[in-house]
Amino acid sequence: MTESPRLLVTVPGATLRRALERTPGGVPDGVEVLQWDLEGPPPVASGRRIDLVVPPYMGAAARLGALDGVDVGLVQSQSIGYDDIADALPPGHVFANAATVHETSTAELTLALVLAAQRGIPDFVRAASEGRWAPARHESLADRRVLLIGYGGVGRAIEERLAPFEVEVTRVASRARDDERGRIHGIDELPQLLPDAEIVIVGVPLSDATTGLVDADFLAALPDGALVVNIARGKVADTDALLAEAGTGRLRFALDVTDPEPLPQGHPLFALPNVLISPHVGGASTAMMPRMARLLKRQIERMLRGEAPENVVLRS
Repeated sequence: MTESPRLLVTVPGATLRRALERTPGGVPDGVEVLQWDLEGPPPVASGRRIDLVVPPYMGAAARLGALDGVDVGLVQSQSIGYDDIADALPPGHVFANAATVHETSTAELTLALVLAAQRGIPDFVRAASEGRWAPARHESLADRRVLLIGYGGVGRAIEERLAPFEVEVTRVASRARDDERGRIHGIDELPQLLPDAEIVIVGVPLSDATTGLVDADFLAALPDGALVVNIARGKVADTDALLAEAGTGRLRFALDVTDPEPLPQGHPLFALPNVLISPHVGGASTAMMPRMARLLKRQIERMLRGEAPENVVLRS
């Protein structure tokens, strides 16, 4: 008679399953891993408990209804953000986000956007595509005053990568406090901080308080030529306000997220030379799957030891 597994885990596809199997030590003994993308019924007998469910990376909220009535120990997201989850998660579930998975890749992309915008890389690419040699002097990153709004895991990762570029960083979080590096300003201090900022990096979670944070008044407070980088969520910024400022050429923008998203073909933001757009790819790098597999492995090992999971952010 085959012994029942101690833990039953589902992952949305073969890629994450292979990555889990390739972690040091592989899948722990007594753990059964099945594939379920939350399309259709669970791949287990009715009433059987699934200890850990990993939804798909993209569009997870739309599929969480499949968990209604399913006995699940933990729903482990592949994303850090979870602003759309509370309304979609059926009652009786515990939800963990993917903190530790995407911070590094998102910080990398943020620095890439800042450097590309500052050093005129989009202009050089456009000139090269036309067969033109077009030297020009652009803004440095060195010696710039950077306002970093949002100081969670991604914000800290960005700060660490900014340090070697010899910039002056002012940090902003939801509440003012001090740490070993000095002052962290409260978000209520933005009206006093924005006029001095040459580069603004927005990395706040989406909430009622941050929806529309980057509005016309926010942008009007910035000095001419400032660069605004949004790697948070599209709805953190007012798209009409972005277009109004970008259209005059007074400010520059680098956006990994937009509202709406995806940005429709032919949207006016695409046509503006002072707007650099990447299609929400902050976490989309080769680092994702190995790091996601390591997080999943840690959660499995904690469950096997009878410990509480890490990164729990919601209980429905």
